[in-house]
Order: sequence, then C-alpha cells, then structure tokens
Amino acid sequence: MSDSTTLTRPWYQRIGPGLITACVVIGPGSLMTSSKVGANDSYSKLWIVIASVAFMLVYMTLGAKLGAVAKTSPGNLIRTKAGQWLAIMVGCCVFFISAAFQSGNNLGVAAAFDAFTDSNTVVTCLVIAFNVMAITFLFAFRNLYRVLERLMMFLVALMLISFAVNLIVLRPNLGDLFMGFIPFVQSTESAATKTEGLDGLISLLGLIGTTFVITAAFYQSYLVRQKGWDENQVQSGIVDARVGAVIMALITVMLVSTAAAGLYTGSKVQLSNPVEVAEALEPSFGVLGKYIFCLGLFSAAFSSFLINSMIGGFIVSDCLGLGSDPNGRAPRVMTTIALLTGMSVAVAFLLLGFDRTPTIIAAQAVTVVGAPLVAGVLLWLSSSKDVMGSHVASTPTKIFAGIGLAVLIAIAANTAINTVPNTIRNYINKNAEQPSPDTTAPNPAKSAKD
Repeated sequence: MSDSTTLTRPWYQRIGPGLITACVVIGPGSLMTSSKVGANDSYSKLWIVIASVAFMLVYMTLGAKLGAVAKTSPGNLIRTKAGQWLAIMVGCCVFFISAAFQSGNNLGVAAAFDAFTDSNTVVTCLVIAFNVMAITFLFAFRNLYRVLERLMMFLVALMLISFAVNLIVLRPNLGDLFMGFIPFVQSTESAATKTEGLDGLISLLGLIGTTFVITAAFYQSYLVRQKGWDENQVQSGIVDARVGAVIMALITVMLVSTAAAGLYTGSKVQLSNPVEVAEALEPSFGVLGKYIFCLGLFSAAFSSFLINSMIGGFIVSDCLGLGSDPNGRAPRVMTTIALLTGMSVAVAFLLLGFDRTPTIIAAQAVTVVGAPLVAGVLLWLSSSKDVMGSHVASTPTKIFAGIGLAVLIAIAANTAINTVPNTIRNYINKNAEQPSPDTTAPNPAKSAKD
C-alpha cells in the first residue's frame, strides 16, 4: 500500500497496535491504583495521569517507528549491535515481569466473576477456562494479529462504555475535575489523605508506574511489524500511537474521576481489590451500576491478561533467536508458558490460600533492572542512524524520552529502596505472627476468597 493511499484513509482505519497497547496498560493494577488515587486524593492527581500518558506516548511512538523502519526484529537488532548477552538479558527480564504479574491479571478476571457468584470453586474453574480459551486463541487462528486487533477493539469499547456510564451517573464536579489537570493547584485537606515529602513522591511514582508501562511500549514495535506496516506507514504508526495514548488517558481519567465523585470523603479509604471498588460505589448508582462497572473490570482484566502474556512470550522468543513471527510456534509456546505460570499461581491462591508475596517480590526485583533497561535499549535503537535512517529520533524527542527514562529509574529506585524491603518485612512479620495450625483454622480456600 502506498504512503499517499494510507494517509488519505480516515484515522480510525489507521489504528490497531496502539489500541492493543492501551489494553495491556488498562488492567486490574491500573484500575486499582486509579481508584485509590481518586478515593483518597479526589481529582488533584489527574495531571499526573496526563504526564504519565505523555511519557508513554513518546516511547510508543519510538516503538512504532522502530517497528516500521527497521529491517529486522528488535531482538535481532540487539544481537547485531550489542551481542547475544544483552538480547538474552532484555528478553528474560521482560518474560519474568510478564509471567510474575500474570497471576495478578488472573486474579483480576477472578475478581470480576466474584461479583456474580459466591462459589470459589466456580470462580477458579472459570479462571482455568479462560486460560484454556486464551491458549486456544493463540493456536487456532492463522492470522493471529488481525483477530487480536478486532477482539481488543471490542474490549476497549466495553471499557469505555462501562466506565463512562458510571461516571455520568455519578455527575462529577466538572470544575474540580478540570482543575485537577493543573499541577499542584488542588490539595486534599484531610490529614488522613494529605501526602507530603517522600510519601507524596512515592504516591506519584506509583501512579506513573501503572500507566507508563515500558514493556508495552517496546512491544509496540512488534505489533507494528505484525500489522504489516513498513517505512511508508510511519505516519500511520504515529497517529495510531496517539490514538492509543488518548484512550489510555480517557479511561484512566474516568476511573480516577469515578472514585473521586463516588468515594472521596476526606478520610482514608481502604481498597484491596477491584470488586471492592464496585461494591463501595454501589450505594451511589445501585446494583446495575455495580454490574456495569464489573463488566468494564472484566474487559480490562482479560485484555491485559492476554496481551501481557504475549509481550513476555514474543519478546523472549525473539531475543533468544527463536523468532518473532506471530504465526511461528516458538512465540506462541513461550506465551503459553507465561499464561500457565500466572494461572498456576492464581489457582494455588484461590484454592489453597497460597501466599503470592514471594512471586510479587521476584517481579518487583526484576522490574528494578528490567524497566530502565528496556527503556534504554528502545531509546538507543531508535536513536541509531544506521537503524532508523531519516526517521532517527529528534533531539527534543530524545530529551523528553531521557526524562521519562529518569522517571523509570526513580521508580526502580523506590521499588528497590522502599517497596521490596517493605514487602519482605511484612512477609516475614506475617509468618512470624502466624499461629500454629489447629483444627479450628478456617478453610484456606475460603480465606483466600474473603
């Protein structure tokens, strides 16, 4: 297809990869973090959403241009320019991050079903069924990318409609909402919710980290190649990345604003899972609204659930030299391994009360190294003249991307200095305080569900 033909097509016919990337970003973790921020800080942190999406957009654009212009896959480029060691390191970091956090996506799907049934066994069977369906999806279709794109379009539409309906019903204060986009203008007065100094910085980094997902931005280069775009469609890739970023921003803003309108009281709100958000909002918009919210939650969980595993599977396959063709066997097998790993941890948690803390600690530890590494490699490749030719990243782009890299390093430092030690400390304390088992102990499956 010629460049002129592509550019004359409507923007909605020139999207796909960015939409898929938006789906993996808007998952259970993003939904929980956004809801907590809205419930505890009202609209005051909306400007952080925009800043996070801006960083995500610049790296998505770098990934899209790399996928369209480069003559070979990113894994092959890394091996050629730096050696096998770096390719293996990048691939393994991305795979372990995806596999470790896949258990959270499984539990997000389980949480959506929790709203409709009280049976822990039924929920567990449904989680297993969806993993089987996802694996079948991977191997059943000849043109995997085309089917994936259409499925993600459907799930994005469900998310937009579900979260928009809830927000409209709650009728947020538009003045406060728009003021939230201006940095540091609003402040929450309650001592229970006001964050200052280091705690405030950590809160901001946490919100950025759930939206600025660098592995998804890196995977944008693979999606562009799977769609079949080349150097003639670079502009379409840029338009697509912008549309995906707008969708991310729109959904995240709706989630924060819904929690701000329905849950913010000026005192600390404790939310431990996505269904609690729906249940807390139920007095405001009734049982039907709760079910609509859970429909959006399911769409977010399942879309992130599927794409997250593909990010790990496809990138590690490419970086190990096994190929990155969506129709190839190796990427699908590695994706299946990521799916089964996450499912196994989630099922053990649901049925046996298995403590997920060790897997969370492992994922956090790998993220400390992996996120800055992936961002640095993507910026390096897209700034290489021999790879990008006339499409090499401009100086302003490199400066802004460099700021984004610094933010990822700050998030990694916070994870290494605060998050991981605190998680380990809490895990040790919990085990130390755990009473010896007796015949009156509660059923572990029921405790896990409760």
